[in-house]
Amino acid sequence: MTASIGDASGRAATPDTSTETPAPPVAIEAHQLGIKFRRNRIRNRRLSDLIRQEKGRAKSEFWALRNVSFQITQGESVGIIGANGQGKSTLLKLVAGTLIPDEGWVRLVGGVAPLVNISGGFKADLTVRDNLHIVGGLHGMLRDEVEERFDDIIGFAEVGDFVDTPFRHLSSGMKTRVAFSLITSLDEPTVIIDETLSVGDRSFKRKAYERLDTMLAGGKTLFLVSHSERQLQRLCTRGIYLRRGRVQADGDIGEVLQQYNLDREMEGHPGWKGERKKARRERRQRRREAERLAAAGVAPAGSADSLDFDDEGEDLPDGAAPRPA
Repeated sequence: MTASIGDASGRAATPDTSTETPAPPVAIEAHQLGIKFRRNRIRNRRLSDLIRQEKGRAKSEFWALRNVSFQITQGESVGIIGANGQGKSTLLKLVAGTLIPDEGWVRLVGGVAPLVNISGGFKADLTVRDNLHIVGGLHGMLRDEVEERFDDIIGFAEVGDFVDTPFRHLSSGMKTRVAFSLITSLDEPTVIIDETLSVGDRSFKRKAYERLDTMLAGGKTLFLVSHSERQLQRLCTRGIYLRRGRVQADGDIGEVLQQYNLDREMEGHPGWKGERKKARRERRQRRREAERLAAAGVAPAGSADSLDFDDEGEDLPDGAAPRPA
């Protein structure tokens, strides 16, 4: 007789027939992330200027990013999409930890291999050899590890004849190859790249794509900023579209690119800017009127706050198509 297996109460245990695959762990998580900068920051201003402009200081500040929230799971390849000045590079720097947010938080699980600019932290007056040891050490590589991977890094970058040349004497393409080769040699689970693949010749781009494909196949996470739709579709499966420092769309890379292109086409309409200025002016007038009525006791206090005065409102010129939901 075969004995049945049961729990402490004597009941037979039901075998677990669940076939659900556990969700992959989160690699990057941002919650209500925001950072602000100051416009027209001038050095060596006179003391009288500082005193006179004290009241207007807040007006000179702007939010480069605000209320940005998302989760990226391990192994995802995500492209950041948006026009110039919309906060893409700032977001990458916040994720990499080189900037501190003014509100919200961002959490990165494990280490990161960041390539946020072409120089990648390399020092212009040091040789390529010295830079590889110093920058590699800053990213946590031991000296023996740098030595072990040195030939592969130099070989991938194709700068074998310039190992002992000061970094500043290299062309922009050579600098990019060296920085990319080193950063992608780091044993980190997340790779952050900002526009680096836009610099370099065709052969380098092909090698870079192949290396990134290998890294993604190995389970690494890619966080990429690029203005090239071909690169985004080639490397990414998901897109995050930033507009005026906020997340406008987050989803399949093809759908997000389509929405971005529709927005760019709509904003190129001849009447777009004039209509938006007119709409903002009307919203300010409505707010002032609501505040005046509230101060006179005719309207309840706070009624102005209930009005929609967001500059992101859909004020479309005649004949323009609305932004897709």
